[in-house]
Amino acid sequence: MNAQEIRNSYIKFFTDKQHAAIARAPLVLKDDPTTLFTGSGMQPIIPYLLGQPHSEGKRLVDSQTCLRAQDIEDVGDNRHTTFFEMLGNWSFGDYFKDEQIRWMFEFHKDIVGLDLSKLYVTCYIGDERYGIAKDTEAADVWAGLFAGEGLSSGMQDIGSEEDGYAKGMEDGARIFFYDGSKNWWSRNGAPESTPIGDPCGPDSEMFYDFGTPHNSEYGEYCHPNCDCGRFMEIGNNVFMAYKKVADGKFEELEQKNVDHGSGLERIAAAKLNDPDVFKISLMWPIIEKLQDLSGKKYESHTESMRVISDHLRAATFLAVDGCIPSNKEQGYVMRRLLRRAIRYSFDLGIEQNFLEEVVPVIADLYVNDFPEVKEQREMIITTLVKEEKTFRQTLRKGLKQMERFAADGLTGAELFTLYDTYGFPVELSTEEAFKQGIALSENWREEYDAKLDEQRARSQTAAKGTFKGGLGGSTMEHRKLHTANHLMYAALKKVVGEHVTQHGSNITEERLRFDFNNDGKVPREQLDEVERLVNQWIEWDLPVSFKEYPTEEAFKMGAIGAFGDRYGDVVKVYQMGEGDRRVSFEICGGPHADHTGQLADGGKIFKITKEEASSAGIRRVKGILTVSS
Repeated sequence: MNAQEIRNSYIKFFTDKQHAAIARAPLVLKDDPTTLFTGSGMQPIIPYLLGQPHSEGKRLVDSQTCLRAQDIEDVGDNRHTTFFEMLGNWSFGDYFKDEQIRWMFEFHKDIVGLDLSKLYVTCYIGDERYGIAKDTEAADVWAGLFAGEGLSSGMQDIGSEEDGYAKGMEDGARIFFYDGSKNWWSRNGAPESTPIGDPCGPDSEMFYDFGTPHNSEYGEYCHPNCDCGRFMEIGNNVFMAYKKVADGKFEELEQKNVDHGSGLERIAAAKLNDPDVFKISLMWPIIEKLQDLSGKKYESHTESMRVISDHLRAATFLAVDGCIPSNKEQGYVMRRLLRRAIRYSFDLGIEQNFLEEVVPVIADLYVNDFPEVKEQREMIITTLVKEEKTFRQTLRKGLKQMERFAADGLTGAELFTLYDTYGFPVELSTEEAFKQGIALSENWREEYDAKLDEQRARSQTAAKGTFKGGLGGSTMEHRKLHTANHLMYAALKKVVGEHVTQHGSNITEERLRFDFNNDGKVPREQLDEVERLVNQWIEWDLPVSFKEYPTEEAFKMGAIGAFGDRYGDVVKVYQMGEGDRRVSFEICGGPHADHTGQLADGGKIFKITKEEASSAGIRRVKGILTVSS
């Protein structure tokens, strides 16, 4: 059974158990204000785990594409990737631990056909400080299932990951209890950092034992949560059973939820009984193409081929979801992935355009299971090939820049400029310098490494404070100005014309900024009329509400969305006003004021402070809520 078959079998397994199969969310989420990319299968589901009803019911299943840019420097070993698929199933107040554990056991045993003697699980050890019991309920279900197969089912208390390195694994143990740093889920991690009012609970992880020798550099003894590579986590069952209350204690939830996530690539590797995830059917055809193009073998150029394969898969799906290479936010990460892949191609001796050869191979691995890939196959190839051509031109400019730097010897700062601006890895820079007889200054490498560490730190925190929909935060002032933004958009369409379409927005606590298409400057008298309409709608104190609709239905009902944005099968639509006084009906992730009258708190009115050109054919307006003079 290959990876594609595992994905499809998982979906069928759970649809046969009355789960609704939902489409994957885009890698760039519209409704999550906290992160650059969809980084887990759970992420698009969080609103429903927090109590919002889902239009498809209480049981869901999907395969969610995910991207974790913070792992970019780890790619090259046998298991780290920036891009991966997460198989997920959820219960919102329906089934719980017993059914979930039994179904996962059945799926791995009867559908995938894993060697169950290599399966190990972990459970939560409990915490007396918070009155949370040890999860013997989950452990007992696992023990019964293992015993039924004639396998050992011993239990062992571990505690922390560090405790595991000191204790190791007892003979016959298959079920291990860890503390809140490993087997507790909340949006902020362990019980002590769980936000007050949030649902949370223990989880039970599943690990596959590849039997590789333990590397004592990670710790004296091996255990399931060891990082040496012998054990690989293939799935996690989260049981949301609690809510943190004000006194720091936890109380049980009336509606208990299940959230499950399994790494498709890792299950496929377990099926092959090979810890190298790059040998699965979603990766190996890319490696084979690289071998053909380069004449090199995977065994001798392993790291380079792994990096290229991973990064180009990630870039391919970013292109599918409407992202294009650029110098900011998601586009910057996409550009960095592509340029790293191209730089690693030098190690393979590939110095001519190669994305036009490799990207079609990647796209064809997914066209049968993801219709959006099939529909956009040619666009994807064109987008990525264009970036490669641009980058190779940049590299040529970099060689000229190196010659300018050469007079006094290359410094660490100059090496970093060649890397950051022109895409030269330090190895390429030093190699070229050697070829051209260019000296390297004392300390070429320490200064370069320091600047590279600074960049990595910036990349890992790039998502902090980044909010979708143009929001710079989620305070009440952000919400009010976000609501004003929608009102102004509706007013612009009325006054300037129905052709007006959003091309970007940015909202701080002090002002809103809105970009839209228009052939020329908007006259002041039209801006005055926009102000008048917005303030009239604020005075009417219109209710603000939202509902979820199938995307096609939302557009048929008249919902408007941002130009060029790609949406999933279901969208959230915010409505301002009702009946004859419905003034805005717009696809948006929120958040907003509860009613438009809130925008007038403190005697404030809406004012447009500036109208200017943003780019060719695009105008920009800025507005504020201010006390009337």
